[in-house]
Amino acid sequence: MTNQLDTCFAALSDPTRRAVVERLVSGPATVSELHQTHDIALPTFLRHLKVLEASGLVRSAKKGRVRTCHIEAAPLMEIQGWLEWQRRVWDRRLDRLSALASDIERNTQ
Repeated sequence: MTNQLDTCFAALSDPTRRAVVERLVSGPATVSELHQTHDIALPTFLRHLKVLEASGLVRSAKKGRVRTCHIEAAPLMEIQGWLEWQRRVWDRRLDRLSALASDIERNTQ
């Protein structure tokens, strides 16, 4: 699981790739449709798509001369689960810190 998370977070570390994922959440799009909103050369954009596909966040299918990209929910759900676990861990730590601060304040008065 950690390797999958590492790959996904690395893929999402780039703003162009995050924008592609954000766009695909609203539905499939062709490579041309995805590329038109980015001011970069097509070969560079295709490298970004390759990274997203390698991470498992995006899949594509070619029909004739048109390649259509789709979001893959499973890796996003895995990321969400990890982030939720981290939130619970930090909530408990902050609750303990708050309790400690309250105890110290009560004892110094």
